[in-house]
Amino acid sequence: MPPSSAQPGKTANAAKPRRRRGEGQWALGYREPLNKNEENKKNDDGLNVRDRIINIYSKGGFDSIDPADLRGRFRWFGLYTQRAPGIDGGKTAVLEPEELDDRYFMLRVRIDGGQLSAAQLRAIGEISRDHGRDTADITDRQNVQFHWIQVEDVPAIWEKLESVGLSTTEACGDTPRVILGCPLAGVAEDEVIDASPAIRQVYDDHIGSPLYSNLPRKFKTSISGCTSHCVNHEINDVAFVGVRDEEGEAGYDLFVGGGLSTNPMFALRLGAFVRPDQVSEVWAGVCAVFRDYGYRRLRTRARIKFLIKDWGAERFREVLEQEYLGYALPDGPGPELDPGQERDHVGVHRQNDGRFYVGFAPKVGRVSGTTLLRIADIAEEHGSDRVRTTADQKLVVLDVEEERVSSITSALESEGLQVNPSVFRRQTMACTGIEFCKLAIVETKDRAASLIDELEKRLPDFDEPVTINVNGCPNSCARIQVADIGLKGQLMLNSEGEQVEGYQIHLGGGMGLNPSFGKKIRGLKATADELPDYVERVLHRFQEQREDGETFASWAGRAEDADLK
Repeated sequence: MPPSSAQPGKTANAAKPRRRRGEGQWALGYREPLNKNEENKKNDDGLNVRDRIINIYSKGGFDSIDPADLRGRFRWFGLYTQRAPGIDGGKTAVLEPEELDDRYFMLRVRIDGGQLSAAQLRAIGEISRDHGRDTADITDRQNVQFHWIQVEDVPAIWEKLESVGLSTTEACGDTPRVILGCPLAGVAEDEVIDASPAIRQVYDDHIGSPLYSNLPRKFKTSISGCTSHCVNHEINDVAFVGVRDEEGEAGYDLFVGGGLSTNPMFALRLGAFVRPDQVSEVWAGVCAVFRDYGYRRLRTRARIKFLIKDWGAERFREVLEQEYLGYALPDGPGPELDPGQERDHVGVHRQNDGRFYVGFAPKVGRVSGTTLLRIADIAEEHGSDRVRTTADQKLVVLDVEEERVSSITSALESEGLQVNPSVFRRQTMACTGIEFCKLAIVETKDRAASLIDELEKRLPDFDEPVTINVNGCPNSCARIQVADIGLKGQLMLNSEGEQVEGYQIHLGGGMGLNPSFGKKIRGLKATADELPDYVERVLHRFQEQREDGETFASWAGRAEDADLK
């Protein structure tokens, strides 16, 4: 890792950047803030807000909070104001931030690698129950989100989290956010490498460091040796993917620049082999390239994906090696991908030590503190101290003896946590939606849950693994572009000419061997009320027209537009 005083661009043979100073790239000597966000970060590091929350705001209450902290630096510790009740989606982009703000917060707990002990899960459940009106969401970034948090309670919440080794540091903001990892790390029968030590080292070395607390935008990481690629390396800003080199040594293939939102891009392979002992410094190098060369003028172009799109993989690797690492990484193999492999780890499966893991599905990630406490109890009652979150809003209990599998399955399912869920319960995800999110236009969680219920009634025997992802705005927190059926919230007119909640429909997205973003067909959208009819109709057509072994995405790619409506 280069020291904080490193001067990028001084290496004699490095590729010379060509971006205009107007992009606000620090490496070109342009440090003057070009927008309010950059000015706010220059005025004070977001990490410094922690002391003010503890010593000032928690004592003075909501009205004592400096607006620059409230709508900026609070995010560095996982805090966003939630949406004030009763504001419809049509006002999302019209009202000023202070008009959308409630006096309560969403608080995001980072769970790096998705790894929790029973004690940690219990602490999270108690916080939800005692401070968050018993709300909790399992996110597709392996975090847990609370709602209804008051600033007065935040110091006590931090104290409880930190007592069990958890934190909210850099859970949001223009920072390195939670590090995704396979929930089966260390126990999967077929994993390439256990990435847990690398995740821990990156966290210990760099999270909370002022070197990386002012990035152009958020920075998402995955490090995994999972052969089903459950952390979706294709859409992370930086991803270390387990592979073996020609000598059989286990290490990582390096990807950079994935991301969705309004300009979706798949990450590019740099073609470099990273040894396990190099992960932390290579991660720091990639992050520093982004920090120094990333575009800071327009936030809509500030993610690392725009930089690597302009540079290309070869140039990015050259700058990384010559200016930041000081050595060349060897070339290495790419990961082996399976086009039909499910990535969520739901169900009962054998571990490499002969015990079993049990993956189960809360409905669209929505749980409660009470439910999380019950899961911790169930895990401990069945001899497990290890619970994991997944990147698909699911949970996994590890280390279950074979003779106790039936008992833990029954206990979980008695709480509504399905170990053998329907395709629709298993394959449907939803973002937070208008209930709490200030960016949302439509409701998502309840809508997706009711869609699951309806499809289970209408199509009880449907067993193809078709993913349905529901998002409340264009930002794609629920990954609509890489779903078989992606639903992007919008307002539209119904048949009576009334403005109602609805969804633009994306079809045939996916990752793996044949990655693609779902296609949009002109005029293809459905009101919320029409949604069950539409999904049932398109799934029936898929069943009627599919060829042997054909996936929904392949069928959607070749089907006539009329058959997709």
